[in-house]
Amino acid sequence: MTPDGEVCRLPGVPSSPRDPGLYGDDELVAKLLADAQSWFVVGLSTNRARAAYGVAEFLQRKGRTIVPIHPRAEDALGAHGFATVEHAAALLGKPDVVDCFVRSELVGPVVDAAIAVGAGAVWMQFDVIDEEAARRAREAGLDVVMDRCPAADWPRLGPAA
Repeated sequence: MTPDGEVCRLPGVPSSPRDPGLYGDDELVAKLLADAQSWFVVGLSTNRARAAYGVAEFLQRKGRTIVPIHPRAEDALGAHGFATVEHAAALLGKPDVVDCFVRSELVGPVVDAAIAVGAGAVWMQFDVIDEEAARRAREAGLDVVMDRCPAADWPRLGPAA
């Protein structure tokens, strides 16, 4: 959470040129917010100060099923935690969205795991940018959203609750 109590900040001006097709347009974001029910939240732990916790809690309040993915496999928000996307998918089935709260330089293998388990989409949070990984996901048939936050997009694009 930000000091103002926001779950995640609004995006800033990009620092480098972008391939706009990799970031998710409003139509795709609205579709995912309305239809995606299971969210594997990579980077979610019990640390309430982290953005992953606030966004996962927000999604849970909106009726979505969240699955914590963290190397320590911590349970969070009443949900059983798993160390990897693959382990969670082996027990729970494929997720609608793999939501990535990891640094940009670490997100590629997470995206590859999302592809491997047949996720419907990969969502990379604000400042998590890896266009090559996004291209791999898109080429594998996954929906891709990058450098956005579902909690920030929900008021404008999410379904009425």
